[in-house]
Amino acid sequence: MKKIQQHVMVFIMLLSAFSASAYAAQYAEGKQYTQVSETASSKAEVREYFSFYCPHCFRFEPFMETVKKNLPTGVKFERNHVDFLRAASPKIQAMLTKSVVVAEQLGMDKKLIGAVFKYIHIQRAVITTEKDIRNIFVLNGADGEKFDKLMKSFSVNSKAKLMKKHQETMSQKRAITGVPAVIVNGKYRINTQELDKDNFEQDYQNLVAYLLTLK
Repeated sequence: MKKIQQHVMVFIMLLSAFSASAYAAQYAEGKQYTQVSETASSKAEVREYFSFYCPHCFRFEPFMETVKKNLPTGVKFERNHVDFLRAASPKIQAMLTKSVVVAEQLGMDKKLIGAVFKYIHIQRAVITTEKDIRNIFVLNGADGEKFDKLMKSFSVNSKAKLMKKHQETMSQKRAITGVPAVIVNGKYRINTQELDKDNFEQDYQNLVAYLLTLK
């Protein structure tokens, strides 16, 4: 049994090496992806910079869920809400950044993030206070008291500040000038306009898989 497991592991390693080699011939720095930092993140990750006010982000959301589901074991998918769009005040956008973290901590991020997107882009409603966000969450199954506590919690505020820091760092590097933007391992930005339009989803996922192998 032990020998069989060893053979399986060797096969997987060879298959991964073959895939990386094949992708290396297909993807080029400066074309399908751009290196935006000299150093990579300490842990493997795919980070999506987005805004609830961005219609492209709204349309992209279902696909990003697919990308998230297909990531290799141990690779984290991070949503990073930004606050530089002009559709709302920085204060409201900061609240929405915190709401993303709350949704994740409630374990309802897919449903609640989708609900906020629909509130803005389908219902054409306007968020003016934290109470508006709370109502969206409660109407979609979240506990109102838990929402209130989490919005004030140290963990949520710390994670929201970290999102802001990532945003500022990448903005300073001119790595993100708009959204949605996806950066792999804190080092490589995906250039969606250079991907195969006839096979976009598979090409995108293959590129993510390749970039995760780079240092």
